[in-house]
Amino acid sequence: MSNTTVSRMTCARIPTEYGDFQLCYYTNTLDAKEHLAFYKGDVHEADNVLVRIHSECFTGDVLGSKRCDCGEQLDLSLKLIAERGQGILIYLRQEGRGIGLLQKLRAYNLQDEGHDTVDANLLLGHGADERSYDIAARILEDLGVKSVTLMTNNPLKISALEAEGIIVNARLPIEGTINSENKGYLFTKAQRMDHFLPFDASFSSTESTRT
Repeated sequence: MSNTTVSRMTCARIPTEYGDFQLCYYTNTLDAKEHLAFYKGDVHEADNVLVRIHSECFTGDVLGSKRCDCGEQLDLSLKLIAERGQGILIYLRQEGRGIGLLQKLRAYNLQDEGHDTVDANLLLGHGADERSYDIAARILEDLGVKSVTLMTNNPLKISALEAEGIIVNARLPIEGTINSENKGYLFTKAQRMDHFLPFDASFSSTESTRT
């Protein structure tokens, strides 16, 4: 378990199309980034709280890029939380699987040259995925959550949270639309990063040049 600590600075009510949420601003001892918790309902001392740990994706979350499924995952998570009347979306500022927006755009250019999303990161001198989830674990502890149902397709998130002492009782798939722009990216995540995504052997790697 890491030694990272977080401090909740303030929270405010945010009305959305999915109802009212509370947005909490956190500082931490690991970095100078503004990590956030966006929650609905009473989560303190609650079991099986619906949780989405969402890494920042400016291109998908804000611009609606079709190169990934991030924006759809964000919207679907908020919809599911609203339907349940309780849940948390933790928004971590780790753009581009932790490499930042500048390098992410450079990786996109390499992908357009035919490299997949993993090799593009490696060619830029980065790891395939440089994200960490200790801050998310500390935020869940601060909010008083006892256990979670994690909305994710990424097994690393589950193991990382469990290593930080968070009880993950279940996983809820959170799948966006597969389109011509993101299918190679998603296929690579399924094949090379072990994400739980609906691809089978009939999906040829020759189809994944646009990632």
